[in-house]
Amino acid sequence: MIQNIFSRITFLAIVAVILSALSTGCTTKNDKVDSNFNGVQIGVITYSWRSMPGTPQDIINYCLQNGISSIELMGNVAEKYAGVPIATRKPRNFNELSKEEQEAIMLERETSLKELAEWRLSDTPAAKYKELRKMFDDAGISIHIVKFSPANWSDAETDYAFESAKILGAGGVSNEIGHDACKRLGPIAEKHGMYAIFHNHGQPGDPSFNFEEFLAYSPANMLNLDVGHYFGATGKHPNALIEKLHERIYSIHMKDKTAKDASPADTNASWGEGDTPLEDILKLIQENDWDIYCDIELEYQIPEGSDAVTETGKCVEYCKNILL
Repeated sequence: MIQNIFSRITFLAIVAVILSALSTGCTTKNDKVDSNFNGVQIGVITYSWRSMPGTPQDIINYCLQNGISSIELMGNVAEKYAGVPIATRKPRNFNELSKEEQEAIMLERETSLKELAEWRLSDTPAAKYKELRKMFDDAGISIHIVKFSPANWSDAETDYAFESAKILGAGGVSNEIGHDACKRLGPIAEKHGMYAIFHNHGQPGDPSFNFEEFLAYSPANMLNLDVGHYFGATGKHPNALIEKLHERIYSIHMKDKTAKDASPADTNASWGEGDTPLEDILKLIQENDWDIYCDIELEYQIPEGSDAVTETGKCVEYCKNILL
């Protein structure tokens, strides 16, 4: 009888442990962040938190606070985590220095850039990037772009950029738009089975500027369309361009700016206080079920008493209220 009671107690204890484990597992899964709102993936470029501590764990914490499940990761964050050697930079007063001082700085810079290249081509970064990806994966956060900006790197280092982004789970590497960059990076992206993703500032304000010229260099060239810069510089509603080029737009940088003819013109504003038709843009993507990442880029002045995490959270809510 005692043995039967003991067996029953043991059995119930085991069942309780199993049920607890299953319950914990389900809770963990359900508690993970999800910023896909009715089919539109809202994310953030980690540049938005440039005023805050910026380690990967810091960024994960910010994402969890804001409910963000997808990011464009700045390359310097990844490389710093992996232990990158710091390259010597020219000081601001470089042109005011003596010839001897300038030569010494340039020699030091040349040496440091060589060390940087050797580090990038070593086995060290790949192992650290696998570790870094696991940190984000475990938190339920995906990295869809890494902004390495490798247009002026050597061929070997550019290969490193795409290989590293792939390890981190990204679909491509981003860079500022330009003919030389688009002509060079597209074929390299093709080789790696990835995308070269190009970001604009105010260049579309030039009447001769044509996004399609840059895309024509390679089928792997895609756009990271900054709708705030586009609208502020051109005064044109971005939706016409998005409708035309949606198959070549990998992601959009979302920000609110005043209009070209406003006073002040083409100026960053808190979301909802500028003139950029963010609601129209989000609704267009949602209604057409286009696979375009919409990433918050926080550039307006942070109000006194607030911080970048709080303001990013407001931007997430702004998007959520439109899409849900």
